[in-house]
Amino acid sequence: MNDSDQSPASAAGSKRKDARRNQQTLLDAAAAVFATSGVEARVRDIAAKAGVGMGTIYRHFPSRADLVIAVYRHQVEACAEAGPALLATSPTPHAALGRWVDLFVDFLVTKHGLAAALQNDSSGFETLHAYFLDRLLPVCTQLLDAAAAAGEIRSGLDAYQLMRGVGNLCIGAESDPRYDARPLVALLVAGLRQPR
Repeated sequence: MNDSDQSPASAAGSKRKDARRNQQTLLDAAAAVFATSGVEARVRDIAAKAGVGMGTIYRHFPSRADLVIAVYRHQVEACAEAGPALLATSPTPHAALGRWVDLFVDFLVTKHGLAAALQNDSSGFETLHAYFLDRLLPVCTQLLDAAAAAGEIRSGLDAYQLMRGVGNLCIGAESDPRYDARPLVALLVAGLRQPR
């Protein structure tokens, strides 16, 4: 079957799949570049990482704020989807929680500079923050509840408090190359364990 044998509907479906795949590739590349260079990274660096031309990025994301918001939402979704997957594949719920918190730290690093990129749109930032809480609090709660049910951590721990604590430990990591929040975050997660 050659391209001319495709029906218009299947050709359109293939183009939509390709466009979605290209957009996911762009978002993954932008997230990786943002994690190392912040949200003010050059578009040319993101294009090179994604293996596309700069025009492709601008076609999908006309402004830097559009790209930052899309990366933010993409990272929130990846973090949200990872929780149940980690619970299903990790040796223990506490191990799943630790791995998920690592992903959450990666997200927080990528998020650095979001407020500056959206400084003229405080309602947009508030909407994204509400989206972040709506998607990630239930996942963190599920992980905490599973670890508590397994007797690994004490029950009644609050997901918001944990996420806020992890976020606070990450403050400044992006501007001080000598500071790595991961050891302190790992200590925090280890400290949740139920005394034996």
